[in-house]
Amino acid sequence: MDEARARDVLAAAGVLRGPAGDARLLALGENAVFAAGDLVVKVGRDAELLGRARRELDVAGWLAQAGVPAVRAAEAEPLLVAGHPVTVWHRLPDAVRPAGPRDLAALLRTLHALPVPSFGLPPRDLLSGVERWLRLAGDAIDPADAAYLRERRDGFAAAAAALVPRLPPGPIHGDALPRNVHVGPDGPVLVDLETVSSDLREHDLVVMALSRDRYGLPADAYDSFTAAYGWDVREWEGCAVLRGARETASCAWVAQHAPANPKALREFERRVASLRDGDAAVRWYPF
Repeated sequence: MDEARARDVLAAAGVLRGPAGDARLLALGENAVFAAGDLVVKVGRDAELLGRARRELDVAGWLAQAGVPAVRAAEAEPLLVAGHPVTVWHRLPDAVRPAGPRDLAALLRTLHALPVPSFGLPPRDLLSGVERWLRLAGDAIDPADAAYLRERRDGFAAAAAALVPRLPPGPIHGDALPRNVHVGPDGPVLVDLETVSSDLREHDLVVMALSRDRYGLPADAYDSFTAAYGWDVREWEGCAVLRGARETASCAWVAQHAPANPKALREFERRVASLRDGDAAVRWYPF
């Protein structure tokens, strides 16, 4: 799905007061995210994401009732427009500053203190999207790389299922990065709720450990995160397994953009090569 297709879906959804062409594109990944007036609209890549869109709206309502600072839905049900799920959200006020690791840690502590909601949450299957992302990549990537990632997926899926957690399992964000925190006039709030799950709390903490090791997060910034949360997941013997699973998923996620974006292909190849070489120090770049 490119921007033009997403704008066509946005126009057909009829959820905006003004022309869809006037909406500002905020992001283009699994969803195309548009802002217009006091609304934000997310257009999903394909109909397979409809269930996840519906669950994200349920999660938003649950977090609102629990008083957790998080983005709020403007419509309680998703639309399916031309094969694409569409959800509508209240637009947040402009950010007063960038979110930092300490902001994220404080929100995770709040979220991790909650019991599982009445509607239930799925496990955080990091690897469930790998096959779809590789399928979308098609012939743009080396078939040997695709086969290698499938083999890694299967191995890490089995290893993750056998992990013994240090923390009590329960609700997690699932993609716990500062980019998924918005700091407005009233303080930090969680955004991008589509991966909220019920699983090992360690999933949310490994994300920042990987940011330190692979994406250039400074050591002092990581230390501020662990200090605010109260624990460093790298002390846990299962950390390497969850890290490996997330690296595998991150490679496959980039692959889906390779057919239309040469930069994505180069980043995909960099990541796969570092995994094949067992080089945990190779820098990866956000995409």
